[in-house]
Amino acid sequence: MVKPLPRLRLQGFNNLTKALSFNIYDVCYAVSEEQRKRYIEYIDEVYNAERLTQILTEVAHIIGANILNVARQDYDPQGASVTILISEEPVIDKKAAGKEIISDAVVAHLDKSHITVHTYPETHPHNGIATFRADIDVATCGVISPLKALNYLIESFDSDIVVMDYRVRGFTRDVKGKKHYIDHKINSIQDYLSKGIKGHYEMLDVNVYQENIFHTKMHVKEFDLDTYLFEEKAKNLSFKDRQRIEMQLRREIEELFHGRNLVD
Repeated sequence: MVKPLPRLRLQGFNNLTKALSFNIYDVCYAVSEEQRKRYIEYIDEVYNAERLTQILTEVAHIIGANILNVARQDYDPQGASVTILISEEPVIDKKAAGKEIISDAVVAHLDKSHITVHTYPETHPHNGIATFRADIDVATCGVISPLKALNYLIESFDSDIVVMDYRVRGFTRDVKGKKHYIDHKINSIQDYLSKGIKGHYEMLDVNVYQENIFHTKMHVKEFDLDTYLFEEKAKNLSFKDRQRIEMQLRREIEELFHGRNLVD
């Protein structure tokens, strides 16, 4: 874990905005049309709005944020979304606190700090590939950091591929009037990943240090066909079918990892 920079004495509130964005993919193969239908039903059940709310609530707890509001929605035919507004400081009851104590920070956080997730389960119309994608954003301002929830989020989903972006925006001013555009050391998002996750994935970085932009994408190292088959075992398939399905899955993973279609 990277050590934080010495604590700054600030003129006022820490105005730095830190945003961590994920694309998380789970890829599988459903042999029949009926299995593909059941896969979508399975994903909708496992990652419904209630389950996603539990995950994001734990994220808020991990980063030390206070939840102000939760909005969630399940969609027809599939998918779900959850948005949680958070603040760095506890919400103050203005009536109970008295007129002389009014927290501007809570109001300021409403348009800056949030945690959201949107899910997109889908199946290929022809070749049996089924993909579940979760888009997650954790945006904070102040001293709380979304990086603290990095490992928990990756472990909360069956993640074959993870694409992450982290950026720090704005500035905060110290008591001497100097502006600071980042308040912690970071060379890569990988600095904040656990050893277990690092050992499980192949990783690639594209960072723009002078702009405080950090990008890491990763995919699982090992390929075991059984872990990708939905309601089926590789031993029950012919050698030719196993070869065909494995080729399709590997192609899907490579295309999602690189973010472009491969030319035949």
